Amino acid sequence: MVIGDMESEVDDRTTAHHSKPRYDQGVLRGDAEEIVNDPLRLIHRQSEKSASKSKATSSTDSLSEDNGKLMRERSIRTNRRNKFLNCITSEDVDIAQLRKLAWNGIPDDLRPLVWPLLLGYLPLPKPTRASTLARKRREYASLVETTFARGREGLDQQIWHQIEIDVPRTRPGVRLWMQASTQRSLERILYVWAIRHPASGYVQGINDLATPFFQVFLSAYIESDPEDFDTALLSDSVRTAIEADTFWCLSRLLDGIQDNYIAGQPGIHRSVKRMAELVARIDAPLAAHLELENVEFMQFAFRWMNCLLMREISVQNTIRMWDTYLGIIMFLQSLPTQDWTDHEIELLLSEAFVHYSTWHNAQSHFIGK
Repeated sequence: MVIGDMESEVDDRTTAHHSKPRYDQGVLRGDAEEIVNDPLRLIHRQSEKSASKSKATSSTDSLSEDNGKLMRERSIRTNRRNKFLNCITSEDVDIAQLRKLAWNGIPDDLRPLVWPLLLGYLPLPKPTRASTLARKRREYASLVETTFARGREGLDQQIWHQIEIDVPRTRPGVRLWMQASTQRSLERILYVWAIRHPASGYVQGINDLATPFFQVFLSAYIESDPEDFDTALLSDSVRTAIEADTFWCLSRLLDGIQDNYIAGQPGIHRSVKRMAELVARIDAPLAAHLELENVEFMQFAFRWMNCLLMREISVQNTIRMWDTYLGIIMFLQSLPTQDWTDHEIELLLSEAFVHYSTWHNAQSHFIGK
């Protein structure tokens, strides 16, 4: 039995990954097991494919009327990709540069490497990354094995019941999330997170926040669309790697917004209040209309804040948005102020006083006058 599986649940993955993948199930990379041990293999494999594709298309491009435009677009993409490669393969990643690059989006095949760096899951010094990754994955596997050692009877029934209800509702209509094997993975991730965070436990909406991470890390091991992939094809080692990376990155994300999920959810209430204040400043007619119709921001914006807009836009769009968001949020949670002296504090206060003096008596700029 795979760690975390329940006796009453049917899961045919035990033998599935030994059979040849069918195209309607998705395509598993032949070097998936090697990527588990060496994620940088993603870079080498993709570089070889890009070089081969470039040679194959060079002759046809020369006959096209849009050759110049195609070449410019390819040059821009190649240049951006090379900047990412130079950054993440350096001996010590420059996190400021990586955040700057991620602002405009991350190449799909590099995202499984970049997101863990942005979130602080992987260390910036290259020599320690492989050992850290292996250790964190072993730690997650141990947590799952210990947590589910006594089966369903050993679980917190209230938490487990809510997770069992929410997991089948996650991303309805998307094949990946309708599969039993994927749902079992999500259940393990959510339950282990919940018992490690008793102040909040599991709260509806956290299941949605796990899905971008799972899809991004799954994409590292397959050659087809993650949303159509049959995760029963995955070996236990690949599955554990995906689950572990999802779990730790989800934990890093939630560490910064955990007051969204504790009793009373004060973080969400603050965010909705700030949103209402902002709308009143920049779009007074809209704010007045909502007030006239007795529409409160909490009625529609609560879900936006609770799920970080994930139920309003697709996972693909969320993933692109998070390229930018993850860099910003982790910077704000770890400001480079540890070595500040009185000199830096004085500069900060002086700058604040200048802004206060400039805008204190000019309130009309807030309402667009």
